[in-house]
Amino acid sequence: MANHHHTDTLERPEPLVAPKETYGTITDKIAGDVLHTKTPKAMMVTLAITSGLLLVFVLSIGAVLLFGPGVWGNNNPVGWAFEITNFVWWVGIGHAGTLISAILLLLHQHWRNAINRFAEAMTLFAVMCAGLFPALHTGRQWLDYWLIPYPNTMGMWVNFRSPLIWDVFAVTTYLTVSFMFWFVGLIPDLAAMRDKSTKHWQKVIYGILAMGWRGSAHHWHRYEMSYLLLAGLATPLVVSVHSVVSFDFAVSLLPGWHATIFPPYFVAGAIYSGFAMVITLMIPARKWYKLESFITDRHLDYMAKIMLATGLIVFYGYLCELFFAYYSGSLYEHFMMKNRIFGPYWWSYWLLIFCNGLTPQLLWFKKVRTNIVLLFIISIVVNVGMWLERFVIVVTSLHRDFLPSSWDMFHPTIWDWGLYLGTIGFFVWLIYMFVRVMPMISIFEIKHLLPWRGRIIDTSADAN
Repeated sequence: MANHHHTDTLERPEPLVAPKETYGTITDKIAGDVLHTKTPKAMMVTLAITSGLLLVFVLSIGAVLLFGPGVWGNNNPVGWAFEITNFVWWVGIGHAGTLISAILLLLHQHWRNAINRFAEAMTLFAVMCAGLFPALHTGRQWLDYWLIPYPNTMGMWVNFRSPLIWDVFAVTTYLTVSFMFWFVGLIPDLAAMRDKSTKHWQKVIYGILAMGWRGSAHHWHRYEMSYLLLAGLATPLVVSVHSVVSFDFAVSLLPGWHATIFPPYFVAGAIYSGFAMVITLMIPARKWYKLESFITDRHLDYMAKIMLATGLIVFYGYLCELFFAYYSGSLYEHFMMKNRIFGPYWWSYWLLIFCNGLTPQLLWFKKVRTNIVLLFIISIVVNVGMWLERFVIVVTSLHRDFLPSSWDMFHPTIWDWGLYLGTIGFFVWLIYMFVRVMPMISIFEIKHLLPWRGRIIDTSADAN
């Protein structure tokens, strides 16, 4: 009894679901946003802008296919520039969805229930954007199938020692498992959408996608087994995918790339940028669809804390790079860091430190973490900073290598910017299309929170 009394006197956290919500209102609200709610005007404006960027995206791809990669600003020392920078950035953004869905599920973190569906969709679309850049970067896009190991008449195989081939395996595996995880998680909600639909064509489409789900005990048993297995498969992918991407750089001998810290450094940066993008996109969607009852300030607080933790790891990585350059005794490593800090691209390095190192320190304060506007601004700053990090790693390491005779500057062309901004438009357009046709919040997982919402779980008290 003493333990029960102690639990009750603790300060209760803000509930994960608003007290006014019931089992019925949750289904009506989330399904109704898709089936009955008109598209908010602010969202229509966003879709108009992203549709314009989508046109730029198509034109930029057309230019590359028609004229080749020469339309980009790449040159002899900087063979990897905007395109590989963007590839690593997009793969990183895709990490938050799998982390929220798989790892937090295995750790029984119930606050993930309100944001996992949105983050999973974001993962799929980010990986789709990421895969586009290496495919275009090969130069002969019609021969990209050569990257896939298959028994062919020439008896030739891909070079399995190449990190670029590892990328193909890692990214395609990640996309496949993430899609399966996302779709399996959707099945119970698709059945709810089927039952709530009033139009025949909606019932048919959602009914086909629901795959005959009736909510029986047998269905739930199979579902929970498969969902848990997929979570177990997806969890190592969070670590492995961006580690493999970091090997693109780390296995080389180039100063600035040849670093053993890259795998954990890249994984932390991926989670950092992924959570920043989740916050950036979720805050407007939460406002437009009035979802404050489900995505509460407590959710934003938790996401901000993870951003702060991973941001500190990333900042520690920056300090390690400085220390390694000093302690190595290598003239090339010394010059690489001096060139980053004081060279022609000095602005990118200092902006990177400001965006990724200094700005997130505001998240130590709860008033900042629960201030929607400030959190939204910080998330955008972090997204910019993480892109700059990839730019600094790729471009500033390449443009001045061992031989001064091969030094050159990289200047992005209109097609570099067009393809990058076009993928942002494509990504946001896909996200908001998803919000209009699928439940952006997991209906049945939110219902699981109702029996114990707002309680502090004390296992010792329950045992007594």
